[in-house]
Amino acid sequence: MKEHQLQSNSGGKLFLVPSPIGNLGDITYRAVSVLQSADGLLCEDTRTSGILLKHYGIQKPLSAFHLHNEHKVLQQVIGRLQGGETLAMITDAGTPGISDPGFLLVRECVKEGIPVECLPGATAFVPALVQSGLPADAFVFEGFLPVKKGRQTALNRLSLEHRTILLYESPHRLNKTLAELVQHFGADRPAAVCRELTKLFEETRTGALAQLLAHYTASPAKGEIVLVIGGNPTKSKKDKQQDLED
Repeated sequence: MKEHQLQSNSGGKLFLVPSPIGNLGDITYRAVSVLQSADGLLCEDTRTSGILLKHYGIQKPLSAFHLHNEHKVLQQVIGRLQGGETLAMITDAGTPGISDPGFLLVRECVKEGIPVECLPGATAFVPALVQSGLPADAFVFEGFLPVKKGRQTALNRLSLEHRTILLYESPHRLNKTLAELVQHFGADRPAAVCRELTKLFEETRTGALAQLLAHYTASPAKGEIVLVIGGNPTKSKKDKQQDLED
């Protein structure tokens, strides 16, 4: 198959710009430069993005692009890019497309030959993984678990996963999720709850799943949460055979 090149004769281009996950200082000089030079900005929530932009003295036309309208406005945005505009996309926090809007737009840009460039920057699961103390050489990022349909299937599958597992979770669902993890993974599986990363009340609490459940049952969590869970320590017959061959 011939490799598809991200080229466009029109001159339009889409930049994906990671935004701070809490601390407004966690943005690169280049990201600020791109936001200052773009023709317009696509924002998950213009009010939230407005705080960041005001902090850096950036004034640009803002357009809403979020999970509830992305199908509706997708072709309009593509038209702007094909017309030669340079647009930068930011979400409320972190890197666009990582459990946030962005994938549909990028896919359509690739299809239409519109150049796309993603800047490096903030995303919550990387610092959570590194500071959890759990193995970071191999891991799987699952985002948010399904709320209803497919949830038990996902938990059963992940219970057998040998790599470190990363999940996003909301504070009001944390205890339910921890209880389900105890049920499917075992009470002694090591884990970490990373909360409010980069913010004033940042906390990383480590321990067995049952210990974490007991703590947050007594002291309910607040803020944005990343769950880091150790992989299944039991090796399959295939894994053991591979070790012998190596």
